[in-house]
Amino acid sequence: MKQKRRRPAGAPPGTLTVPEGASVPQAIHIIHYTPDAVEEVDVASADDVAPFKSRKGITWVNVDGLGSAEVTAGLGQVFGLHPLALEDVLSLRQRPKLDDYETSLYLVLRMLHYEQGVETEQVSLFLGRDFVLTFQERAGDCLEPVRDRLRKGTGQLRRQGADYLMYAIIDAVIDNYFPFLEQIGEVVEGLEDDVVENPTRRIVGRIHNIKRDLLTVRRSVWPLREVVNAMARDESPLIGKTTRVYLRDCYDHAIHVMDIIETYRELAGGLMDVYLSSLSNKMNNVMKVLTVIATIFMPLTFVAGIYGMNFEHMPELHWRWGYLAVWIVIAVITLFMLWFFRRMGWLGGGKDQ
Repeated sequence: MKQKRRRPAGAPPGTLTVPEGASVPQAIHIIHYTPDAVEEVDVASADDVAPFKSRKGITWVNVDGLGSAEVTAGLGQVFGLHPLALEDVLSLRQRPKLDDYETSLYLVLRMLHYEQGVETEQVSLFLGRDFVLTFQERAGDCLEPVRDRLRKGTGQLRRQGADYLMYAIIDAVIDNYFPFLEQIGEVVEGLEDDVVENPTRRIVGRIHNIKRDLLTVRRSVWPLREVVNAMARDESPLIGKTTRVYLRDCYDHAIHVMDIIETYRELAGGLMDVYLSSLSNKMNNVMKVLTVIATIFMPLTFVAGIYGMNFEHMPELHWRWGYLAVWIVIAVITLFMLWFFRRMGWLGGGKDQ
């Protein structure tokens, strides 16, 4: 929400505007593979990518950093990408979506990072017949297991087409949501204990933070679920039947993530009610103690008030043991009331506990 608009007002469609503060890509990472071999290299410019495009096999080009409109435009020319899709690459407000440009599919994902809270990173993915092109805001991602499978040749990733590589990337992004949800679940459980045992004003801020984190994750998963469902359901010449079966599995994972998010959202939403109830209960306990103390002193004040009156003819006024008798009466009244309150369960224990 802090990003500025993707392009100046009135600019023609397809205008590439670099996001404020975006890092310039230091290298363009390429993995080119066939069923029998894999080649991995870093290049400096989009022109160095063109030779891989014409080679037999599948090419995965990954760009870390969106600070160069020239690199984005150059890769768009190499792979024949639509200008509107390239414009969306540099617009960091995109929600997960899928756009079909006939010769390529444009997919937007949200990848999660946990620093001072949950933060999302936009991942733009282009799928062609023999290539996958990904743009990330910065270096560091959850896709290293996919790269390792390509390097080692495990599974069927190297024997499938580019659509299967796209599925593997989507699956890795969705699976990465689960560790974040586990961390959020631990925070929610800790908040539940703190709200009940020691409700303080600081807990209110923690509750709002966890609710905001859950909302961030929900905004990333909710539209992605519909996107994956559309890819698994609708026929496309770029996505084979075999890959659509695996995409249905991704859809199931997205549904599972949404169920967990909704559960945690309900728990986090109820924490505020528990906090208010705990404060009310704490205040009731304080008022109960003060009421008990005031009730005990009421008859004592009555006795002291009677014998504090300045009448000349009062019983026991000149009695030698009058002072001691008053203290004995006060002590008996106090002990009786304490016993009675405890028996009623107002001081803890007793028949009402």
